[in-house]
Amino acid sequence: MENKTYNILGGIFLLVVFIALILTPLHKKSPVVKVAKKLPAFSRRIAVVIDDWGYNLNNLSIVEQIKQPLTCAVLPGLKNSKPVMQKLYSLGFEIILHLPMEPKEKYRLERDTITTVMNAAQIHNILEKDLTSIAFAKGISNHMGSRVTENSRTAALIMTDVKKRNLYFLDSFVTNKSVCSDLAKKIKVRFAKRDVFLDNSDDPAYIKSQVLKLKRIAKNQGVAVGIGHDRKNTLLVLKEMLPQLEADGYKIVFLSEVVR
Repeated sequence: MENKTYNILGGIFLLVVFIALILTPLHKKSPVVKVAKKLPAFSRRIAVVIDDWGYNLNNLSIVEQIKQPLTCAVLPGLKNSKPVMQKLYSLGFEIILHLPMEPKEKYRLERDTITTVMNAAQIHNILEKDLTSIAFAKGISNHMGSRVTENSRTAALIMTDVKKRNLYFLDSFVTNKSVCSDLAKKIKVRFAKRDVFLDNSDDPAYIKSQVLKLKRIAKNQGVAVGIGHDRKNTLLVLKEMLPQLEADGYKIVFLSEVVR
């Protein structure tokens, strides 16, 4: 009787095992683990340059509320050039010389604007004086300058001086015919080119749309350079949007970190 009971129990056990084997999938799928794509270290960097500092002191109280890196292009020879430069530098922003250059359009020119008729000595002397006044400058950008940046001789004289001083050059890219990129490669000057003008309109909605355009370029290219101006709405929009860009994984950097 006892053996019969064991046989029955053994049969039940084998049946349970058999059913379990049938119901169990032959190849159990491992759980899918999504691995975030690791971007290269240089990816998604945005440099924001603010032009035309020196005309007034109006927006210093706004810019000091921006905690992300900004590169500030200061005009030379103006009443407020030196105090603005000193304040911006004390806030930890990067300073560059916003060098007045001759445009093709009929605009009022700043004092000592570099023109295409100047010789090498004249251009050198202007650069010497301007860089002495904007003493913290790590680089140079063109203020206006469509005629100069299309002129190989004049642009090369400026680039050569920039190279000797171990500075970098930002082409504000005010003309599609600019020769600056090719000259920078030839002369071996550290160089960057503007991708987006942020504030051709003072409308905050427009400025926001341009910041988003800058973001898209950084996403696609890895690096983007935007230029705005010392204007209230521009700085207020940047104060709002730069932290959002950082939260989205974009690194806001000084221009010196993206020049090549």
